[in-house]
Amino acid sequence: MGEEVEQMFDVHVIETSTLGDRSYLVTDGKSAAVVDPQRDVDRILALAGKLGVRITTVAETHLHNDYVSGGLELSRLTGAVYALADAADFPHRALSDGDTLDISPTLRLRALHTPGHTFHHLSYVLDHDGTPEGVFTGGSLLFGTTGRPDLLGHEHTETLARHQHASARRLADALPDGARIWPTHGFGSFCAVGTAGGDASTVGQEKLANPALRLAENTFVTEVLSGLDAYPAYYAHMGAINATGPAPVDLRLPEPATPKELARRIDAGEWVVDLRSRTAYAASHLIGTVSLGLDGSMATWLGWLTTRGAPITLIGATRDAVAEAQRELVRIGLDHPAAVAIGTPETLTTSTTRLGSLRRATFTDLSEALATSGDNVPGTAHNGSGADTPADGMGDARSAGGAADGRPVVVDVRLAGEWRDGHVAGSINIPLPQLTARLAEIPPGEIWVHCGSGYRATAAASLLARAGREVVVIDDAFARAADQGIPMSA
Repeated sequence: MGEEVEQMFDVHVIETSTLGDRSYLVTDGKSAAVVDPQRDVDRILALAGKLGVRITTVAETHLHNDYVSGGLELSRLTGAVYALADAADFPHRALSDGDTLDISPTLRLRALHTPGHTFHHLSYVLDHDGTPEGVFTGGSLLFGTTGRPDLLGHEHTETLARHQHASARRLADALPDGARIWPTHGFGSFCAVGTAGGDASTVGQEKLANPALRLAENTFVTEVLSGLDAYPAYYAHMGAINATGPAPVDLRLPEPATPKELARRIDAGEWVVDLRSRTAYAASHLIGTVSLGLDGSMATWLGWLTTRGAPITLIGATRDAVAEAQRELVRIGLDHPAAVAIGTPETLTTSTTRLGSLRRATFTDLSEALATSGDNVPGTAHNGSGADTPADGMGDARSAGGAADGRPVVVDVRLAGEWRDGHVAGSINIPLPQLTARLAEIPPGEIWVHCGSGYRATAAASLLARAGREVVVIDDAFARAADQGIPMSA
């Protein structure tokens, strides 16, 4: 007899780092199942083609609140079984606790009801020849944390938090310590409670580190409820889209707008988004545009900042950049930009559009500005004017410490939970998503705006400049502030 070759399997990760999520393709080399696919399924089809495998099963752990699912479209294109727990307005295989999905003769997904992130949430144990190898946990047990329990409304939050504690323990009891954990959320997603850590984990590792497995139920619930912060406003639309069945994705770009059309949209006060890096935007941009570069979570912040249905225009230096942005936006259901423009600010100007720049600074610069003002605690400045600085020079942030007869106005655009963990003494906390609605709360004078690293601060600075305020963007890590002599409060 010849030597018997053991049938193996592989789990391939499809990252969507800008939303903080993962999708998975698991295969024995011939057949494959996909768990929690993102909407742009061409990535998944390309992977399956590269591997030479046929997708026979598509499974959702839950109806997602942070992105539009590609599960329905993927099942249509491949003929795969589409399985999920929640009732939906399209054909699917409805699963309940204990149901199984056969991927191949040796691979099987076994559904476990793990409510907490949602009421109907399922996790999928991957059995290989009858042995549990790992579990796709969706928004249940994450790396070092769990999925948040408040996305279905405040009235359900405590109940779901208690379910989340029980579900995490059910998973830990049902699986061996060496079983791998493959979560959908927790890589920067606002669907996680706090910050998830690490890139891989096992049930045994989570028993040592995860609060859901270390803390008693009441203590866990108290900690979870006290640690919840805001989540993107567009989440309110994702569940409904996923329940009714998303439309097929369309990634075709519209014809580029002319500079004249671009100027008209800027003059109308529409959302015209510059996709270049924040440093490029600060150096030169069309006045009236908003900085949300592709080097950060552009779709998350744009989807959070804008009113659903508002016209959005994308400006990129290349066609590829605009196409990447459109791909990011369809993932949250923003399907068709009102217009796109391709080029640099210099090539897109007209007789009615002007170039501007933003002054950039560090926390060292802010410390010097505070000292120059005669007080090392920021406060209200009493004068100041202007908006964007004309792009014929960056200016010197070190010598621009604020209004001549006052102190710098420091605006912190991090979320409230970040601010509570420590902030610049005397600063004003207006989270970025609230900025346009709360502009009147900012005192007169030159504004020094910061976040945790510089991305949100640059977006905020562009909005402030568009509103006619004089602004300095602190493009620096907040973790450096105290070491630079900035007075802090907790």
